Amino acid sequence: MQGQPLVSGFADIPPYDEAALIGALRADQAGLTTFPEFLAASWRAGVVSYDVNFQNRTVSYYGARGECYVEAYSIVDL
Repeated sequence: MQGQPLVSGFADIPPYDEAALIGALRADQAGLTTFPEFLAASWRAGVVSYDVNFQNRTVSYYGARGECYVEAYSIVDL
C-alpha cells in the first residue's frame, strides 16, 4: 500500500542542508518521529533519494546536485 506523497504537483526541490538531514536522522533514531515524518523532514533537507546497503550497513542520502551524506550503522547482535 502506497502512502501519501511528500509533495503534489510542481515543487521546487529544497536546497540540500546536511545539518537539517542529520537533525532529522537523530530525531528519528530517538523515536521522536514516524517514518513518514522522517521522509518529509529529509525532503525539506533537500534529499531526493537514498540508497540502503545492507552488506556495508550504510544508508546514503543524495541531494539533487550530487551531494551525499552516508550514515553508518553498527552491527546488532540478537
